Amino acid sequence: MTLTASAPPASPKQAAPPRPGAVRRAWQKFSPYAYIAPFFTLFAAFGLFPLIYTAFVSLYRVELQTPGDMQWRGLDNYTALLSDDYFWLSLRNTFTIGVLSTVPQLVMALGLAHLLNYKLRGRTFLRTAMLLPYATSVAAATLVFAQLFGHDFGLVNYVLGLVGIGPVDWQTGTVASQVAVSTIVIWRWTGYNALIYLAGMQSIPSELYEAAEVDGASRWRQFFHVTLPGLRPTIVFTVVVSTIGATQLFGEPLLFEGSISGGISHQYQTLGLYMYEQGWGFFHLGRAAAVAWVMFLLIVVLVGLNALIARRRSRKEAVR
Repeated sequence: MTLTASAPPASPKQAAPPRPGAVRRAWQKFSPYAYIAPFFTLFAAFGLFPLIYTAFVSLYRVELQTPGDMQWRGLDNYTALLSDDYFWLSLRNTFTIGVLSTVPQLVMALGLAHLLNYKLRGRTFLRTAMLLPYATSVAAATLVFAQLFGHDFGLVNYVLGLVGIGPVDWQTGTVASQVAVSTIVIWRWTGYNALIYLAGMQSIPSELYEAAEVDGASRWRQFFHVTLPGLRPTIVFTVVVSTIGATQLFGEPLLFEGSISGGISHQYQTLGLYMYEQGWGFFHLGRAAAVAWVMFLLIVVLVGLNALIARRRSRKEAVR
């Protein structure tokens, strides 16, 4: 009788856990990149490539009739813009309409958000109604406002006539037409910004208001010393977004009178309209691409200035 010796079974503590294979380790390492790859693919195809290609086209003479016939011009398209009076006029109009629409818009939005932050009846309905102008088509809103600002049968001139003011030519006057276009922008975006401010107000701790009320601060003092400091990041965000939107303003001035020149004397032609006129009115695609890049650089400068001002203000308050 023979006895065969066998090794004792390994205890659970001595058994090593199976190591993941090479494929599994590689997947764990690169799977996050696979998840975000669709976004970056779409961004590269529809965002980055058009931006780079526009910069490339801006260095050539390209006509809409013959887009394949490209002639090298270097920076001539940009120097031609600097010598064009209509470019500077559109740049000034963009700045003027941007100020006329952005400042009242954000001030009114801040006031509306402050009112909606209190316990009012029908708050849900009012908050929903705030988004109706934003949900309205820009074409429909602009066409309605164009009728309201009509010279002969417009409702605005009718109301002005009731208080003894003569009819205003809202479409040919420089200041009047810019005010009319700014009114459309204010109507469409005030409610949207009001809801953003309302969300920012609701994130402010209620203990700050309770402490201010104990100290005897009125509602106005609470607004200026508690609400506004707590809303500073939100205000910076809305200012930046409104600045970008004002620089790219296109639909409202285009549909207000239906002219790509922005009125008879280009009195409310923005940079967006000027770019469209150069590309699809005069068929100069190279110059239109140069205008697009000027707008892009202008937005970068304005956003950088807003960020710099906000950072300096934050540093001053931190020192205090």
